[in-house]
Amino acid sequence: MTAYWILSFSSHLYSFYQLHRFSKEHEVSLDREVQLERGFLIWGFKKDPTDFEWSFWNEWAWQSLLWSLIGHAVVSRLAAFFLPQFRLAVLTVYGILSAGWLLGVRGLTLLMLHLSISLVVAQLRSPILSWFCSLLLLSTLNVTAFQDLQRGWYTSEDQYYLLLFSTAVCTLRCISFSLELCWCPRKAGGPNHCPPLEVQGLKTLIFQFYKLTAYCFYHPLFYNGPIVTYRDFSEQIDRPVCKVSVVYVLSGILRVCVWWCLAEFMIHFMYMHAIQSNETYLEMLPPWALGGLALALVQFFYVKYLVLFGVVSLLVRLDGLEPPKLPRCVSIMYSFTGMWRDITAFTDFLRSFVLYHSNSPFSISSTGWSSLAVPVVAFLYCFAQVGIEWDMR
Repeated sequence: MTAYWILSFSSHLYSFYQLHRFSKEHEVSLDREVQLERGFLIWGFKKDPTDFEWSFWNEWAWQSLLWSLIGHAVVSRLAAFFLPQFRLAVLTVYGILSAGWLLGVRGLTLLMLHLSISLVVAQLRSPILSWFCSLLLLSTLNVTAFQDLQRGWYTSEDQYYLLLFSTAVCTLRCISFSLELCWCPRKAGGPNHCPPLEVQGLKTLIFQFYKLTAYCFYHPLFYNGPIVTYRDFSEQIDRPVCKVSVVYVLSGILRVCVWWCLAEFMIHFMYMHAIQSNETYLEMLPPWALGGLALALVQFFYVKYLVLFGVVSLLVRLDGLEPPKLPRCVSIMYSFTGMWRDITAFTDFLRSFVLYHSNSPFSISSTGWSSLAVPVVAFLYCFAQVGIEWDMR
């Protein structure tokens, strides 16, 4: 086993070194094509900015998200100490104000409209209609007229993309709440037995909307997840906040900082995203550098989500919730299926619906249509979110 780890570690380092050499040899041409940024982590090195997700969330974190997350932690602790019975209400108000601050009144109104439509459709107690409604709302993100309208609300493209991501994740939470209302009404704030189309009391609808809003606008999970089902959220959020030692918090912060530095080191040391986006460079890569490129891309993908989900998971734990597990190192995994499931926490999210609720419209059998429904629904969600693009060559 020791020999295996030594060989594995050595091959990783050597292939990364070969990719680094190739990056430095073609730095001028890469800079001309993708406009490498001036590095700050390593003196004299430039930085590959072409991974959109990393650059996007890094910029927003330093601009505002990092400070709003710190504010959430402070408000949550104060509310737990002074107003423990109203802590969820306080966190909901803080989440709405934070979302309105970054997305603006129009963006906040759009999200509230999505929540309202989902809640109204969920009153019909039809899981199929709830899925159809959510996928239809999600598909509007790819309608050109809506895209142009929403872009006109903001002065920068980054603000529009923040609204786009928030809407997509918010729609996924609406699916969770709607299905919970269909199958377990009491957990979602409704009566236990309610036939379809029965007229609901105003107080019941207001209480359901409050529960849905509290779930969707929970600030640490609002913009980028990870996804926590409404069932888990509602069971855990009302628990008393446990005392957390300073050592635990500082160790969690230090761990995230180390991951962030590692990710930044990788895009300073190797220009893997710029290289993989150009077919000419891929054909020029020597074998070891090509292997290093493949390893670097998946390792960066893994470390990126350690940072993005690590910060959120730390805050969620401070609030007494149990976040999804962080992804495992891809170098010790033999299947990309497991890596993707760990990172997105999305397949398990859908599978929990199919397996947990006995009256799911997809649960025809445990081995037949039920098992097929999970990837089909996952595909429909991704299709509605990202749309389709034809490459005519």
